[in-house]
Amino acid sequence: MHQSTIPVLDLSRFQHDKDAFVADLGAAYQAWGFAGITHHGIDTVVIRDALAASAEFFSLPDAAKKQYFYDNGGTRGYTPFGTEIAKNATFVDMKEFWHVGRDITGTPPFPQLTANVWPIEVPAFKPAMQALFIALDRMANELLQAFALFLGEAEDYFLNRVQWGNSILRPLHYPPITDPSLPNVRAGAHEDINLITLLVGSEQEGLEVLSNTGEWTGISMIEGTIICNVGDMLQRLCNHRLPSTTHRVVNPKGPAGKISRYSIPFFVHPNPDMSLDALPQCVSAENPKRDEAILAHDYLMQRLREIGLVK
Repeated sequence: MHQSTIPVLDLSRFQHDKDAFVADLGAAYQAWGFAGITHHGIDTVVIRDALAASAEFFSLPDAAKKQYFYDNGGTRGYTPFGTEIAKNATFVDMKEFWHVGRDITGTPPFPQLTANVWPIEVPAFKPAMQALFIALDRMANELLQAFALFLGEAEDYFLNRVQWGNSILRPLHYPPITDPSLPNVRAGAHEDINLITLLVGSEQEGLEVLSNTGEWTGISMIEGTIICNVGDMLQRLCNHRLPSTTHRVVNPKGPAGKISRYSIPFFVHPNPDMSLDALPQCVSAENPKRDEAILAHDYLMQRLREIGLVK
């Protein structure tokens, strides 16, 4: 395993140097499936407030946290340690998390868009997470415009395909692994299910990406950068032109391995009724169609069963 800096993209260029930015985005994601995004317009205060509220919640006694653990497949509220497991993994992930969904007023257009729940013990949690959700949702839509152009679609291709997506903000807590009998992995090797993921938080080491040469590459987090990676849904849509790269979180060596890790990924989902069938222009004699057509919600449920969130 070696340390590396993944490609870094300046999102502000999309507004004044669109063609060049889209070309750079395509090259970065075809090579890595991951990139760091700078000049994204999200105030660091919004991120810090969300991380602080997250740490405050996870410091609560287990009994207080578990009152927000519902039999809902992990769609909203709290999920305790020992629940989620990476596909084909032997050990469960060493993490606890909370799920925040899209706030909907009135009757939602899809039943998957259930109401959020909030911990009353941490008053700052709700406004902090709502602010971060809105900011990341806006950023994701801009990035999806660039992805659409790279894939040969109109810039607004995703506009009416994600506005009711069941996107999830997931405040995460990875405790230090102090039991020598356990593997040194906080989150097992996996690929994300959704279209794209935006990751804020934890600037300590631990995130590793499986490079196209088969090596685990430690990602050095650059302060103020938000990491964005391609998920399986976008990989299916583009017929694997852009890879959904395998990644994991390990317990870092030295002092960093003796403290908790906090991060907040934002999983961007399409509308439940969106087809994930490969775009015609992404299928060719050199790159024949690899996956069968499936609706986004059906694919999501299939994957949630595989990782243990839905029984």
